Amino acid sequence: MTPRTPLPDPFAPADLGPITLRNRLIKCATFEGMTPDAVVTDELVEFHREVAAGGVGMSTVAYCAIAPEGRTDRHQIWMRPEEAAGLARLTEAIHDEGAKAAAQLGHAGAVANSASNHRKALGPSRIPAPMGMSLTHKVTPTEIRELTRTFAKAARIAVDSGFDGLEIHCGHNYLLSSFFSPLLNRRRDAYGGSLVNRARFAREVLEAVRAEVGSEVAIWAKLGLYDGAPGGLQIDEACQIAQLLEGDGHLDAIEPTAGSSLLNPMYLFHGRAPRKEFAAAFSGALKAGLKVAGPVFLKHYPYRDAYLLPLARQLRQAVDLPLILLGGITDRATIDMALSDGFDFVAMGRALLREPDLPHLLAVDPTAHSKCTHCNLCMPTIYSKTRCPIRTGEVSDPLASA
Repeated sequence: MTPRTPLPDPFAPADLGPITLRNRLIKCATFEGMTPDAVVTDELVEFHREVAAGGVGMSTVAYCAIAPEGRTDRHQIWMRPEEAAGLARLTEAIHDEGAKAAAQLGHAGAVANSASNHRKALGPSRIPAPMGMSLTHKVTPTEIRELTRTFAKAARIAVDSGFDGLEIHCGHNYLLSSFFSPLLNRRRDAYGGSLVNRARFAREVLEAVRAEVGSEVAIWAKLGLYDGAPGGLQIDEACQIAQLLEGDGHLDAIEPTAGSSLLNPMYLFHGRAPRKEFAAAFSGALKAGLKVAGPVFLKHYPYRDAYLLPLARQLRQAVDLPLILLGGITDRATIDMALSDGFDFVAMGRALLREPDLPHLLAVDPTAHSKCTHCNLCMPTIYSKTRCPIRTGEVSDPLASA
């Protein structure tokens, strides 16, 4: 009988590409809403310092747009030399607590708010950009090449500011992901049509980023596996894209995700859909639109631990790259299940908003479980300093007695 391979210790050091994390727990990218002037603030530094002090191996800063038009609104960091000093202060705070620092680099594409940014949203085709109540500008091949160079420049700024890892956003129908989608990408040039063509932009970006920073840092893709919409990206094509990315040799890992910020955002989160709270976070036409279309746009998907695991297992069968499991990581049993299924790291989001020190708690007490009930009331707070309103005492947990 072949001896069973021992399960990795989630709290022991582990390598992610060229870097070593103190454990296999990662704070995933969740936009913090703490950069009102598009610059690093004391609140943002403290937010990530607290998470790092809570015991994660790495904390991911989101959302670091590569260009001003790539923000979901103007109150977000965009990567420019003038902000390097602030970013360095942020990474230093994370490092001081013993964790690594990662930057999520991306371009929101059609998810960008053109009205807030005062710049056109971009897309593979002319498609709706609902945040700005507009249509996207269809990017030209020349603009694609310039955006690719801009990704590389943003990566250099991040590395020079002390980031140890770079997460390239290829999910949620942000710009790179929208090119994957046969529903959104209706091009007839080298960036549209076949799967290889639809994946070309992302592959060129990853090649440019790796060429810029070499082996200085870890690079992984946050890769959408399923858009959650008819005609959008499906799991079989997503696995083929992952195989292309693996074959290119520029990635150290993949973090699988799902859902579309344009078409079906709740597929990423699962749990209660906070429609009333989301509508209250906006004004004008967006507020009215969410009130009317909320049940269609913000669908309800029952929550269960490790809810993205069935999709991610298909990716695990398709590639050999290290994988970071996201979605409903709340206790030691779920972490061990992920590791036993061949995943190399786990990523936490909402659970750390509720309890930043959850990794320490789980290391001390393997029977501990996150207090997060996935009521999702944290989601609308991304426009007013991301937080768990139950932890802060602003509201009582609507699911506490459920």
